[in-house]
Formats: sequence, C-alpha cells, structure tokens
Amino acid sequence: MFSSQTYIQRRNTLCNSLDEGLVLLMGNNESPMNYADNTYPYRQDSSFLYYIGLDEPGLIALIDINEAQTILFGKEASIDDIVWMGPQTSLAEKALKSGITKSLDFDTIYDILNKAKAQGRTIHFLPPYRVDNKIWLSKALGLPTEALKELASLSLIKAVVQQREIKSEEEIEEIEKAVDTSVDMHVAAIKTARPGMSEAQVAAEVHRIALAQGGNISFPIIATVNGQTLHNHYHGNILKEGDLFLLDAGAETTRHYSGDLSSTFPVSNTFTPLQKIIYEASLRAHRAAVNSLAPGSSFREVHRAACLSIIDSMIGLGLMKGDPADAFEQGAHALFLPCGTGHQMGLDVHDMEDLGELWVGYDGEPKSTQFGLKSLRFAKKLKPGHVFTIEPGIYFIPELIDLWKAEKKHSDFLCWNEIEKFRNFGGIRNEEDYLITSGNFRLLGNKRKPMTVREVEALR
Repeated sequence: MFSSQTYIQRRNTLCNSLDEGLVLLMGNNESPMNYADNTYPYRQDSSFLYYIGLDEPGLIALIDINEAQTILFGKEASIDDIVWMGPQTSLAEKALKSGITKSLDFDTIYDILNKAKAQGRTIHFLPPYRVDNKIWLSKALGLPTEALKELASLSLIKAVVQQREIKSEEEIEEIEKAVDTSVDMHVAAIKTARPGMSEAQVAAEVHRIALAQGGNISFPIIATVNGQTLHNHYHGNILKEGDLFLLDAGAETTRHYSGDLSSTFPVSNTFTPLQKIIYEASLRAHRAAVNSLAPGSSFREVHRAACLSIIDSMIGLGLMKGDPADAFEQGAHALFLPCGTGHQMGLDVHDMEDLGELWVGYDGEPKSTQFGLKSLRFAKKLKPGHVFTIEPGIYFIPELIDLWKAEKKHSDFLCWNEIEKFRNFGGIRNEEDYLITSGNFRLLGNKRKPMTVREVEALR
C-alpha cells in the first residue's frame, strides 16, 4: 500500500467529482479453481486497490459523498482462519491502513443500503465483471443480474476514468519498477532461447524472473514461434533454426502496477535477410508512432503514423500499391496490422478495461467499426500523466490472407501474388511503455529493452 493519506486524497477527489449519494466499491473474493479451498491466484479489483488499497478478499467499501465518509465492511478472522493462515489484523486495523475510521461487520451493509434506497439516495456502482459480485450486487440492491452493466453509474465511471488515467508520481515510480523487471524478463528470453527448446521452457524462465522480484506476471505470457496469432498462449512448440520467436510479457509489482513489453528475435544467432527487412520495417513503424507523441495530439493519430509507415514499407516491398493515405482510410493496411498500436496501462495491463473502451479510450466518442481500426483501444487526446504502450506490428496471417484474397478485398491496394510469398512468415512486434509529460513524452523504465537488429543479435 501507499500511505493512508494517498487513499484519503483519492477518495476526496472522487467525492468532489460526484454530486451526491453513495459509492459502492466491491473488492474481489477468492475464486475456486476445482474445489472450494483450491483457488486461482488472488487478484484484488483495481479500482478497489486505487481507492482503498487493501489487497485481500472479503471486503466492501461504501463512500458517503454527502458526508465525505468511508465505511469498510468485512468479517473478523475466526480461530479457523488463524489456524490456517496465521495471526490476522482486525477489521478496524485494516481500515486505518487506508485512512478509514469506521468499519462494520459485513452483514450490516444490507440495512444501510436498504435505508439509502428508501430515502431515494443514489447508489453508484461500477460494472461488475465477476459472477459472484454480480450475484451479490443483484441481491443487495434488488436489481436483475442481466441489467447490472446497463444500470452501473455512468457518472462514477467517468469520474474514475478521469482520475485513474492520470498517473501520480508515486504511481509512475511503481510502473517503472514493473517495466524494469519486464526488461529483465525479455533480455533473459533473448539470451535463453535455443533450437531444441520448447516455448514452455522460455516462458518458464520469463515467469521465474517476475516471481523472483516478489510480484508476478501482469498477464498470461505470450511466448511463441507463431507470432502471427496476436494472443497466442500455447507453449507446446519446439524452437527450430530459422524460426522467429515473439515474446509479449510484463511484470506486475507487489502493489499491482503493470509493465507490458514485446520482443521479436531469431531462434538462430542472426535474423535471415528477409526477417531483417520485415523487422526493420516494424521498427520504422514503431519510431513513427513514438515521434508523433505529444500532449494534445490524439492517439488515433499515433496509430495512423504507424500504419502509414507500414504501408510505405509494404509498397517498397511490392506488397501494396496506390496512395498510402487512401489505403489507410479504407483499411487496406489491416491485412498486416489488424489491431491497435497501443493501450493505456497502470493497475491493469489494459488499464480500466472493465469500465468500457467507450469511456476509457474514446471519452464517449463513437468507435470505428472498420476492421483493424475497431480494435484500437485508445484514441483520445494525450494528456500529461497518460501511460500507454506503443506496439505496432507486422503480421502475415494465412487465414486472413486467404479470406481477403477470395473476396478480392482492397485489390486496388494489395498485391496478392507478392503477399502470397509471405504467407508463412509469421509476425513481428516490439513494444515499449511511454508517459506523456507536461511538455513532451518519455520512455518509461531505467532499463532499456534491446530493439535494434544489432542489439538483439548481440544477445544471441
């Protein structure tokens, strides 16, 4: 946890952003994996962590906006709890760590909520994403489970997004710890991977480094020779000479702030000439995106810069033709980049994704429905304090190639005979994490991930 004053200030800011009523913040509970006492690794809800800071199950907080008071609800530890888990702090002691002076038994919250409803007070809550929290919320507020997402408080969602998206200095320091560990994970993978190893062996070494720092991974590791599959969590392939290996992995600190990096490197000691050409094309797109960063510019324009760079490279290779700007507007580039160039990052590796992309990434503006562009999670204007990834890639997806070719899609821009030669190439992605500052931007972390061909090959 940070200091109790941090959480007090965050809650005060939230209260000042809302007119009246109660804010219900649900913590997460343990989730059984295959029987009740064998649970998945515990992860607290990120908004609960942001405003309350307590990283344990069985807690709910209620913030009274009118009274500027917070109550923590939970259960005192039983002797069985102590036998299995050791000495436990009292509910009141837990509350004080967050600067909360009032704590009550969990079951008393029902009477408080019923009284608030009878008085016609607004009860704000965020969209629940866990089934047990949906069931509890439905019971506590007398609302149909299937309607909870629509009934979640839009004013609370907007207030939380506005507050959480701007990272404080202590948050940035924590994110940089995660980024530095993430760099160590990637350097280890580049040094470790060899022909004859399995993807799982590389993933295991990457995971070990995150655990050894006292935290964990911030999302399931992508470690694959099939980089054309964007979210590939299968680790059963054996590495061979001539393969490209794509690693997408990040660390999460003990305070649950995330890092998120990607690297692509040859399983052989060096890139093949063709691999080098595509790799350097992906780096040019990466640099184009970074060079377009500035406070006040939109991330959609950052994405556009990366896409135009990829189009230029594909034209140079004979895989595309025509006017680059027209090709981008019509979405022809999405054959090679069918996703976005980045996303916000913080307590979640895709920060606040549970609150909805419409508000987190678009400030309520409508999203594009165009293939590729519809997958851009972040498009709004950049502000000082925004933290996000830059990760354009170049992918050759055989199934997508076959579909578009059969449909004669974007034939004014795509040169199918040349594209066909690359159908088994795979995919390349490099990723770094950036911060917008008051006058510019900066790369996050004190350690720098190897990026250039020379830097990568030097580690092989």
